Amino acid sequence: MSLVSNTFLLFVLLALIVYYLVPKRFQWIVLLLFSYVYYMWGGPKYVFYILFSTVTVYSFGRLITRLEETGASKKTLKLTVAAGLIVNLGMLGIVKYSAPFTALFNSLTGTQHAGLNLVFPLGISFYTFQSSGYLLDVYWDRVKAEKNIFRFALFVSFFPQLLQGPIGKFGKLHHQFFEEHRPDKENFRYGMYRILTGFAKKMIIADWAGVFADAIWADMDMYNGIALFGLLFYGIQLYADFSGAMDVVIGTARLFGIELDENFRRPYLATSIADFWKRWHITLGDWMMNYVFYPISLSKWMMGFAKHTKRIFGRRMGRVIPIALADIIVFFFVGIWHGASMKYVVYGFLNGGIIAFSELLTYQYRDWKKALHISGKETWWHIFMIVRTFIIVNLRWFFDRSDTLGEAGYMIRCAFTHFDPSQLFQIPAGSAGTAFVPYALLIIAVGSILMVILGTMQEMGKEPYEKVKAMPAFGVFAVYAVLFVMIGFLGSTAAPRGFIYAQF
Repeated sequence: MSLVSNTFLLFVLLALIVYYLVPKRFQWIVLLLFSYVYYMWGGPKYVFYILFSTVTVYSFGRLITRLEETGASKKTLKLTVAAGLIVNLGMLGIVKYSAPFTALFNSLTGTQHAGLNLVFPLGISFYTFQSSGYLLDVYWDRVKAEKNIFRFALFVSFFPQLLQGPIGKFGKLHHQFFEEHRPDKENFRYGMYRILTGFAKKMIIADWAGVFADAIWADMDMYNGIALFGLLFYGIQLYADFSGAMDVVIGTARLFGIELDENFRRPYLATSIADFWKRWHITLGDWMMNYVFYPISLSKWMMGFAKHTKRIFGRRMGRVIPIALADIIVFFFVGIWHGASMKYVVYGFLNGGIIAFSELLTYQYRDWKKALHISGKETWWHIFMIVRTFIIVNLRWFFDRSDTLGEAGYMIRCAFTHFDPSQLFQIPAGSAGTAFVPYALLIIAVGSILMVILGTMQEMGKEPYEKVKAMPAFGVFAVYAVLFVMIGFLGSTAAPRGFIYAQF
């Protein structure tokens, strides 16, 4: 059930009616039932995996609590949480990576093993990470283990965020799910604002940009003169697609009185790759920081490595090198989280390598800026850093969009050796074909400019929604009506495209 379908809107409407009609103490049960109906809509066979994750993590959480109450040793607790993580994340690993590893094994050994014939469950990467984070939080005494398995099941399966995130934390969501909610005008107004803006991003900007990006990557030889345009279109598509999905998800949750974490904060206005990852897919970055980076950085072996590097390279570099190494490890996991392909491994190491390199040159950057009399507060410098980061970020998309490293290399080579903008007008743009290309390009350009303007306003502390909120009821209705009409008239007429991040 796509987030941008009439079926989804009717499903949400029905869920809202039931949710606010039942006695308040039963509202969470309504959410749980509708969440499982939503999940099984994509295929009842998928439900086994989410049930497995729910039951195992719940059981290990309760076991950790009982062990703590009986005075179990720290080693026992560590082994218990490790076992829970292995079981939960192991399911993700088997489902997501068994086929690629079987293919790799066959290619190395010349065998023809069939491997496991497993379905790829919807949203598995998101709910396994969310439940694994809960288990670690229980182990670290950040939260108390949930006693009611059905309440815990709602935390794992809440339907707006189930397929694409954001990756939630039990400590923030638990009380929201189970407190009583009444219909609230502000929640409805804000929720509809986010849903409509999300629809506009996805159906107008992302889907039109996808028409061109998909065509260029589908026939690289024919469109080798516009590889750079393909890269730009993909960057626009990916952002508008994923951030649009998050708008719909956050808006839908708000209709039920639930506040989810933001997952984007103007990433294309970032001033460094590290800053970009603090703004793009924020909850994944936060998960990696809390459950991978800090445990690695504070581990005994990393502490020993830090002491060793300080002896060899001095205190200053000895402090930076372990952080750089931890960054590379984290982004290796970020890469393979996206998929079990060598291109994602390269993508992860490329991100981690850039950030690690910047860490290693921190003091040199400071000295260079001082020598050039750059304080870092200059407007021109800020703009330069944004443009520089934008270019680096987009060059990385070659690896994300291409199916193989060979394709990525070919597209990079074409981008810097071929340039023929006329090829753009040979791409059929929706149902009207090539005749609609100029209009589709105009829609993408205007939509992108609007996103930049609205993002800049937010960056300056001027939230566009506050302008809408201050309007009288008729004005708010008019804004929403215009958005709705624009989506209908300007939305892509090509074949509907699913959400990119739903595949992860």
